[in-house]
Amino acid sequence: MLLDVLTEFVQELRAAGIPVSLVETIDAVDALHHTELTERPAFKASLGATLVKNERHLAAFDTAFEVFFAGLRELERDGEAHSDNETSPDLREKKGGQGRGKGGGGGQGLDALRAALADALRDSDQEMMRELAGESVERFSGMEPGRPVGGTYYLYRTLRQLGFDEMRRDLLEEAEADDPLAERLEREELGRSFEQFRSEVEAEIRRLLVADRGREAVAKTLRRPLIDDVDLMHATRDDLARMEDVIRPLTRRLAAKLAQRRRHLRQGRLDFRSTVRRSLAAGGVPLEPVFKKPHVSKPEIILLCDISGSMATFARFTLQFVYSMNSHFSKLRSFAFIDALDEVTQYFGVGVKFGEALETVTNEAGVVHLDGHSDYGRSLDQFWERYGGIVTSRSTVIIAGDARNNYRPPRAETLAAIQRVARAVFWLNPEPQTYWNTGDSVMREYHEYCDGVFEVRTLRQLEEFVERVSAPTVGR
Repeated sequence: MLLDVLTEFVQELRAAGIPVSLVETIDAVDALHHTELTERPAFKASLGATLVKNERHLAAFDTAFEVFFAGLRELERDGEAHSDNETSPDLREKKGGQGRGKGGGGGQGLDALRAALADALRDSDQEMMRELAGESVERFSGMEPGRPVGGTYYLYRTLRQLGFDEMRRDLLEEAEADDPLAERLEREELGRSFEQFRSEVEAEIRRLLVADRGREAVAKTLRRPLIDDVDLMHATRDDLARMEDVIRPLTRRLAAKLAQRRRHLRQGRLDFRSTVRRSLAAGGVPLEPVFKKPHVSKPEIILLCDISGSMATFARFTLQFVYSMNSHFSKLRSFAFIDALDEVTQYFGVGVKFGEALETVTNEAGVVHLDGHSDYGRSLDQFWERYGGIVTSRSTVIIAGDARNNYRPPRAETLAAIQRVARAVFWLNPEPQTYWNTGDSVMREYHEYCDGVFEVRTLRQLEEFVERVSAPTVGR
């Protein structure tokens, strides 16, 4: 039975985008041989350690785990109940001898339930909060078998009937004290209790949904794309906050990978002629390899970003990602444009908050000429006329935008002139490739003069592109 559930769990992880190999699945099975099923934290840790390789995947793993192993909570409750009956009669007295029968745990009133919950929150009594969460869901969620309603609705209904927000406010007001430190610590402890109770209510709702609809159906309903695969153009505010959190550690890992690659390149390639020539003195034996000394150079980056309304979010993350990789570029200069172009390198530096810097760019940079609608042709002309001298054979020019030119002249000949001088020209387009060359998109005109045009809609795609561009070149 457990093996079947584990197999379905692994399939759900793969469907959510988490790479899990057969070998890792076998390792998980081996780890569970040494884990008690009733020890839920240890059970979860064993699966996480063997199946998850990236911390950015933990949220998706947690969601799937709560769905597929919701029954472990019943095992925990059974174990705790057995322990209570044998060793802790005082705990039964604290609960008032109330069970979780249909209709509300022995019929205690709403005021009594709220009072018990307030005490549990003050005392951070996790076991009591779990019991009260189960009772609250039974009494207030209004769950009906087969009803196609998501867990969020049931959660809202349960907490609203309990007056959870009012209880939070009242308890936080009670925490006021003369000592600021003591007050802060008490408020933080209450905050953790509130989150714990909310989590217990969510867990109970999930358990009941799984019992009614099945694991696969509930998992599919709760499944969210990994933060790596969220569309930058349609990200929610919460998604954007999560992206901000992962960009810095993500670029650190990428920087370490590129630094290792650079060290390997310094070893050079085998110089076959010199190796043979040296071996002649010993009749060919022993053979001492001789390596050519390479000249490893970092690329120079020139970044042109469309920061019009539709492109602002994409430009923000492109700038932030590339600037986080600044140590792997010998030179980095950035330009922003809408229907006019201006250099914005000076606005971005060490310790700068990118949200504030981008707002400064919008307010102070000369990026609007007429109506504030994108004009790629005019912006390219301005770049070439004002800054064309900075483009050399060592320069990689990156243009980030959707190439929607509002039916204005694309002036692709200017991009052709840039390509003739630059080491490479790359275009990053955040729109799906099927949208290119539709409506006012002039991607076709620019594609001819680019060394690569990439669909970059997610952090994963942006990471892959920056890794490619940041790779050092080896001179002869």
